[in-house]
Amino acid sequence: MSAARSSADEPADAPSAATGWTAQINALGGFIRAQRQLAKLSLREMASMTSVSNAYLSQVERGLHQPSLKVLHSIADALQLSTEQLLNQAGWASGEQPAAPEPVGGTEEAIRNDPRLSPEQRTALLGVYRSFVDGD
Repeated sequence: MSAARSSADEPADAPSAATGWTAQINALGGFIRAQRQLAKLSLREMASMTSVSNAYLSQVERGLHQPSLKVLHSIADALQLSTEQLLNQAGWASGEQPAAPEPVGGTEEAIRNDPRLSPEQRTALLGVYRSFVDGD
């Protein structure tokens, strides 16, 4: 029985670049999933709205695929977001870092205290947020 992924697939001296990229893709997927859940859309509903298969959308949300700009645009439209917001979440926008960092704990506290979020949504948003700020 062979594993689909192997640690031998990546060079031992390049884990930080691969880990950073993987973290960005995972964070983007987590953000898309959280936004879809906030919009109370199922994967099938979003697939219908974006003309992208629900299987592919699921893989994007799980960080298994890097979506094209066209797919990101379709997802953004379905979620009533701008494509730039999704690109910012992925770290692919023109600016590398936000201009002024927010005080530590402010964002996490706001997420934890937002009564509109379910416990699952809070967990997803905290995970996405931490994936961006813990990499610094």
